[in-house]
Amino acid sequence: MDRKERICAYISSKEYIPLNLEELMTVLDVPSDAEDELRKILDDLCAEGRIYITKKLRYMPSESKKDTAEGRLSCSANGYFGFVAADDGDVFVHGDNMNGAIHGDTVVVRIDESSDSRREGRVIRIAERGNTTIIGTLTDSRDGFFRLIPDSRRIYKRIYVHFDDAMDAAPDSRVATEIVGYDEDFIYGRVISVLGDKEQLSSYTEGIIAEHGIKQEFDAETLDEADSAPASVCDKDIEGRSDFRDKLIFTIDGDDARDFDDAVSLEMLDNGNYFLGVHIADVTHYVKEGGALDREALFRGTSVYLADRVIPMLPERLSNGICSLNPHEDRLTLSVLMEIDKSGSVLSHSIERSVINSKERMTYNNVTRLIEGDTELTEWYGYLLPTLLKMKELSDILEKMRSLRGAIDFDFPETKVLLDENKEPVDIVPEERGISNKIIEEFMLTANETVAEYAYWSELPFVYRTHEPPSEEKINAFGSFIAYFGISLKGKIDKDNPVHPKTLQKILEKVKGTPEERMVSSTMLHSLMKAEYKPENLGHFGLCAKYYCHFTSPIRRYPDLIIHRILKEFLDGGLSAQRREHYEQFCSRAAVDSTDAEINAEHTERDVDDLMKTAYMSSFVGGAFKAVVANVTNFGMFVELENSVEGLIRLENMNEDYFEYNETSSALEGKRTGTVYKIGDEVSVVLMRADILSRQLDFVLEWDANSEMFGKFKKEKRKTTINKQKSNFSRKRFVKRRRKGR
Repeated sequence: MDRKERICAYISSKEYIPLNLEELMTVLDVPSDAEDELRKILDDLCAEGRIYITKKLRYMPSESKKDTAEGRLSCSANGYFGFVAADDGDVFVHGDNMNGAIHGDTVVVRIDESSDSRREGRVIRIAERGNTTIIGTLTDSRDGFFRLIPDSRRIYKRIYVHFDDAMDAAPDSRVATEIVGYDEDFIYGRVISVLGDKEQLSSYTEGIIAEHGIKQEFDAETLDEADSAPASVCDKDIEGRSDFRDKLIFTIDGDDARDFDDAVSLEMLDNGNYFLGVHIADVTHYVKEGGALDREALFRGTSVYLADRVIPMLPERLSNGICSLNPHEDRLTLSVLMEIDKSGSVLSHSIERSVINSKERMTYNNVTRLIEGDTELTEWYGYLLPTLLKMKELSDILEKMRSLRGAIDFDFPETKVLLDENKEPVDIVPEERGISNKIIEEFMLTANETVAEYAYWSELPFVYRTHEPPSEEKINAFGSFIAYFGISLKGKIDKDNPVHPKTLQKILEKVKGTPEERMVSSTMLHSLMKAEYKPENLGHFGLCAKYYCHFTSPIRRYPDLIIHRILKEFLDGGLSAQRREHYEQFCSRAAVDSTDAEINAEHTERDVDDLMKTAYMSSFVGGAFKAVVANVTNFGMFVELENSVEGLIRLENMNEDYFEYNETSSALEGKRTGTVYKIGDEVSVVLMRADILSRQLDFVLEWDANSEMFGKFKKEKRKTTINKQKSNFSRKRFVKRRRKGR
């Protein structure tokens, strides 16, 4: 045992009493000329978290005590304080006790047992750094260094970038910076990407993409492999496949879709049943196992759909070319053929390697108009109309069957940000979910369930799409919330009597069309578990389905691609024990990686969407709007405009009365006037600030929009909004359109 270990063992022993440095030197018989060596050993042990030093400079053992906790540190703005999310609850950490840790780090904290009001502690060790890349703006060039002002105000330490590490970026450039070193007071970084000038909206979009680690470019090896793919299907590719090229098969997608990975067909059988075909692009024919394309697709996990671009999982040579089911071109597919009766039950099915030739590239908009009787479109696509009408008929049957089963349908109104040629937001419009959307949705759901059930009973290694039931704690909290609206969860909910999806479905039906509909729906959604990819079949609570997977989008989702590969190999002769073991291990990894990639993509898409909405609304500062209270907190209330934009009314800016938060009723209550603001209330608000950097909109009640406050916010607006092209829509026209509910 070396000297360091002997000292640690002594401090950790039962006989040890807390000693300072001078006392340790005496007890350990350390000569005065070895003081620096002892001090270094003690510092190293503290850094490793094996011992710690008290406020009275006495050394104490760490591991033998139970007053430590480990978790991720979340800091307040400017690092004034933070909380460590430990397994047994949060620990408050004052800014003076961070010990060099910053927001996002995983840390070990020593609990201060003398604190009476809450669990407090100090960081004694940084277990893992949580930030590798920081997005921000360069400023203050001096002494050979830029200072980086991070986008996140939670990162409070000063960050410096040497001129040699700045990639020729100039002051006021927005950059992505890789952390290369920490010292006691500073962080040192190296610019890895120049995102643009801080006055450009695109630099903020690029910052969000970089912050989430979304890879935009494909490497040379991946592109070379994609370029080697053929431009068309040859006769050799077709050998051994079912030939459906003479069938009436077509695609239905959005107006701006460029890759088509699913096509549909429908025939009526002599017995009156429906014969539904769902034909999915055979991507694995071109993306070989273990190749550069496969590795890249696994890394990306999913395509990312942003307001101004799509970041694809596969290169366009494949996603928009040979893998896309383009009209009037032969394409290789994996087809699920299902006989479905009048009740919506799948009586039989087959999964076949196939080749198709799509007869039309149809859009949701045109199909809906056709079904609704548009005469002009009927002249062009009249030959499709009988099939489309039968598809609607089958879709209605499947939807009714799913509803009777108990599937929960969160029918949130969606909006879309429209951009001009400069990728600047010019409007926010509702996204229509018409008849045709529901047709494709029902057909894809049915195919996904059918394939998952087949894989389960075939005992295949697989990647299922799972959605576990909500926890007892969360569902009871939801029950307490809806009780305020006079709605109750019937029966006792506990681990022996879990909630059934149908119970939640009935609650949504009860609030449909009421002011509280969106809030009840949103709160219910947040009470449920997050859907995940798993190698085990755990069912899908929201769909009330015993078996479910993602099979229908292999161009843009990796789980679909891997299960295509497994199904094809199984259909071609089965899986050997070796291949089965290989896939079992691979599916476990792919499920975790794909879930993480999906969550990251969702956060990226949401952040960019919020950015575009904030940038759009910055043209309407000072405008009055009708809004609905979406949520109430102890620091204010969130409101939602008719165009889906959300913002905050801060409690400090509500001057009509002195308001207090009533946790029981989730409402703000005025002590003098008795005025109450609760979820679902309609209010008139004025937009006071649009902060591009934080993607935050600040509103005040129209009552409180006095000139003094408005002047304060106007000054802040000049600092926080970017210099962008004005919208084509005037504020007056914007408000008028929103009041009409367009």
